[in-house]
Amino acid sequence: MKFVEVAAYTAGIAHTYLAKEKLVKAAQEAGYIVIIETQRKIGTEDELTTKEITDADVVIIATDISISGRERFKDKKVIWIPTHIAMKSPKALVKNIEMELNAATK
Repeated sequence: MKFVEVAAYTAGIAHTYLAKEKLVKAAQEAGYIVIIETQRKIGTEDELTTKEITDADVVIIATDISISGRERFKDKKVIWIPTHIAMKSPKALVKNIEMELNAATK
């Protein structure tokens, strides 16, 4: 499974990058690929490419604030979660996504 994420948090750097780090680790441990874009007041880092979005099975938006570029995901399965879910329960999040995608393909 391959998924992309946009991480953005009102408090800025610490929570945004913590959520990114934890989700990357959880996805890799499960054998999945995750590519994460971060958005902050000073701009976007690691902006997702059109190909990365197209190739993704699911898009995760882990944010407590409005993000830019939401229209890029209009044809994708999008899961919106608060940032604290990605920080505190990344393994459960990956497991839930896996179950949801498996159920959708049956």
